[in-house]
Amino acid sequence: MSPGKLAVIFGLGVAAGLIIQSGDPLDSWYPVWREIGLLARAVVCLIAGASLATLGWLHGFLFGPLELLRGPDDVGYIVENGRSKAQAANEVRRRRRTGDLPPVYPNGWYRVLDSHMLRRGEVRSVTVLGEQVAVFRGQDGEAYVVDAYCPHLGANLAVGGQVVGNCIECPFHGWQFRGTDGKCVKIPYAEKVPDFAKVRIWPSCELNGQVLVWFHCDGEDPQWLVPEQQEITTGEWVYRGRTEHFINAHIQEIPENAADIAHLDHLHTPAIVSGVDLRYTNSKTWEFLRHDWKVQWEPEAEPNKHCSQMLVKHALTVFGSTWHLLDVCVLARQVGPGLVFLLIEHRFLGRGVILQCVTPVEPLLQFVTHTIFYQSNIPPLVPKFILKAESIQFERDVMIWNNKKYISKPLLVKEDSAIQKHRRWFSQFYSEHSPQLQHQRNTLDF
Repeated sequence: MSPGKLAVIFGLGVAAGLIIQSGDPLDSWYPVWREIGLLARAVVCLIAGASLATLGWLHGFLFGPLELLRGPDDVGYIVENGRSKAQAANEVRRRRRTGDLPPVYPNGWYRVLDSHMLRRGEVRSVTVLGEQVAVFRGQDGEAYVVDAYCPHLGANLAVGGQVVGNCIECPFHGWQFRGTDGKCVKIPYAEKVPDFAKVRIWPSCELNGQVLVWFHCDGEDPQWLVPEQQEITTGEWVYRGRTEHFINAHIQEIPENAADIAHLDHLHTPAIVSGVDLRYTNSKTWEFLRHDWKVQWEPEAEPNKHCSQMLVKHALTVFGSTWHLLDVCVLARQVGPGLVFLLIEHRFLGRGVILQCVTPVEPLLQFVTHTIFYQSNIPPLVPKFILKAESIQFERDVMIWNNKKYISKPLLVKEDSAIQKHRRWFSQFYSEHSPQLQHQRNTLDF
């Protein structure tokens, strides 16, 4: 329990004791209070407050969503010699060789935020693909995404800007820009609004509980649509939590894991109870618990060539015996470079989906979220356990990604053939003018 909550409970207890001691009407209702002193009354109130706080925590644990929000330096680095996490992370970033990288921003759809994070009339500042954008929800309930900087004098529309109808109003001079097309519809001190006065809008959509934007380096319109998960739309599957991670790597490294079948047996076979620090995951303490994986990855054919599928069959062995109760089948369908639908099915524990979204913040910084929706009639502890287990396995990968170099021409064996197949599939999301990372005068120019 946080010190703040303890302080609140203590304050309420003392206050209640003082009120009761000073002739409160409770004396006439509960004569027993007349027989005990102030200290005893305060203790009783503290116990009552602590009990309520415990019940609140228990309710959240059993029925509330699980939210694990990691910072940029929290996961994937080894902290030694008295250094802080930030110092360890900065040292790795400074010294690591990046390798011969593909373009840094593939063309496709990317998540900017979850729908519940954006109320009607609210504006949020988001960094995506190296750009600052303002995401706001108009009075019509629609979400709009525009460039953050006002074309007038460069004020950030998301910092102090107000939603007026379905427009965003600049906090500097009050210019109002329409969310549908970015056109300026009002300049408070001008007789006429120039026809060319507008802010760039980002093609966007909102479904599956998320607001997403389309990026194409040449400004082309969306080339495919994000599939709708009907069970989320109808409410059959409900929100049960999310995780957030920052990964210091090229975006292609993350989906490429799906085709790297060999790494599962080495990195993800140790039981989740052995943790995420790769120095200790193979501890003999937990070697009687093992995860077994059977995986197959394949790209899809036209008209869904932008999609691929990975079929995962998981089994848990205890002292060499398989516990079939925990056999799980997962169909991971990747849609473009930044979205993955992890469809979970279990004969006893029900069905659901984890939405994995990879959004580039900067060329070598990815913001990854995992959001789980699950059958509403399944106890919340089940999907929360699944999300926590997935998070542990994912953080093992993060430790690899945060410290590795991208190898454009890897040394592969026959059993690694799916990796090259995946790279050929992923290359469709790059085009001639896709931005590249360049090193120049110790700065990053992209």
